Amino acid sequence: MISPWWEPLRHADRRERLRARNRIKAALRDWFESEGFTEVECGALVVSPGNEAHLHGFETELRTTAGDPTTLYLHTSPEFASKKLLAAGEERIFDFARVFRNRERGPLHAPEFTMLEWYRAREDYAAIIADCFAVLRIAAEITEVSQFTFRDRACDPRAESERLTLAQAFVKFANVDLLATLSRAGEGDREALAAAAQKAGHAVADNDNWADIFSKILVAAIEPKLGIGAPTILCEYPRCEAALARATAHDARVAERFELYVCGVELANGFGELIDPFEQRRRFEREMAEKQRIYGERYPIDEDFLAALAHMPPSSGVALGFDRLVMLATGARTIDDVIWTPAP
Repeated sequence: MISPWWEPLRHADRRERLRARNRIKAALRDWFESEGFTEVECGALVVSPGNEAHLHGFETELRTTAGDPTTLYLHTSPEFASKKLLAAGEERIFDFARVFRNRERGPLHAPEFTMLEWYRAREDYAAIIADCFAVLRIAAEITEVSQFTFRDRACDPRAESERLTLAQAFVKFANVDLLATLSRAGEGDREALAAAAQKAGHAVADNDNWADIFSKILVAAIEPKLGIGAPTILCEYPRCEAALARATAHDARVAERFELYVCGVELANGFGELIDPFEQRRRFEREMAEKQRIYGERYPIDEDFLAALAHMPPSSGVALGFDRLVMLATGARTIDDVIWTPAP
């Protein structure tokens, strides 16, 4: 049996990494402020925990002084609140947010963790990608390491990054032409992807839809090969896999969504933000229909968020797993090794 985190000997083993966590956070705060960002603190109680099919929130109950109940949730990300602040007039903001996700526990997942999220109003998502590389360098400088490590994988956080589109990655690592399975509007053709996947030797179940097949190939054949030696930016996701991102200017099938990988670990997920409230509602409703089909439940849509989108300027933003960053920079084996008081 593993001893509890508070057992003195175990805490002594974790303490140096926890102190490194604090130093990394302080250095990042200084960097963001030097770049003209304002730190915000988004509230954790929300009307909706997010409208992605596979994202699971913690439900709670708010009661008035008379005892009348209202269902609320703990946020899974400060994204909706941050975008409301952009609509209100903020230009560059960041938040070290404590966030909560149900059905998530493992070496890289915790039900309560820290999300470093930041936004730039009126700037392209290339600027956000550049920020991500600065964050990697700062973490490496603070921990005085030349390589980030996880399990048997290593990555030089200062090395020139590799950049791959999803289409390029599927051809390179999975031998699948992903774009050929997308409609002009970026919707997936299940039968086309199933046939291409099976031809390339990937297993496909009879009840897998397009998104299931896409995810299985991405997780098994592609992600473990990313961020090895140098960071990898995986970009231009199919629009049907980018519910909060706008379409790219050069190809309506794909969206301005990217993920940052280091040592085979997904570290950050960013967008050129969608600000069309009507299109955003359509995407949310589709995601909730899928959630209802798979899990038998759905979350409400934050109408206040959709109203704010009409006032939000063109913006870019990213969510980075701060605990994962600390893990990679300190060589920790699990996320609980870098969280001061892990969840029960």
